[in-house]
Amino acid sequence: MNDNRRQILDMLANGKLTAEEAERLLAALERNNSGTGATAMTETDRVKYLRVLVDTKDPLDGPTKVNVRVPMQLLRAGVKLAGVIPASARDEVNSALRKEGIAFDINNVTPQNLEELIEQLRELTVDVDNENTKVRVFCE
Repeated sequence: MNDNRRQILDMLANGKLTAEEAERLLAALERNNSGTGATAMTETDRVKYLRVLVDTKDPLDGPTKVNVRVPMQLLRAGVKLAGVIPASARDEVNSALRKEGIAFDINNVTPQNLEELIEQLRELTVDVDNENTKVRVFCE
């Protein structure tokens, strides 16, 4: 038995996970270990960063450059952590998001969904040009 599987079963035995949550995590482990679907990509094929570049030439304030590089692994880790959040806590998170005007359901985020989204982001390129500002959003 591998360490991840043992950790999930220990959390279930200690009451930190429900049987349903443990089942979802174990299924995710099996998908990752089977090498099927989006997880079968080699490490060099995977999208590694979401980039946001802003280059502004403001006549009053002078030039401004912004270069944001968000590791996609950070998103992947966040989704894996969301799987161990108890159902009642997820409901509270969803409620808080709705109060802030964010229509998002944390229950619908799974590692498989995220990999599908990231794969679609591979093709994402947004360029915005105007007289003083250039904005680029892309994956690399």
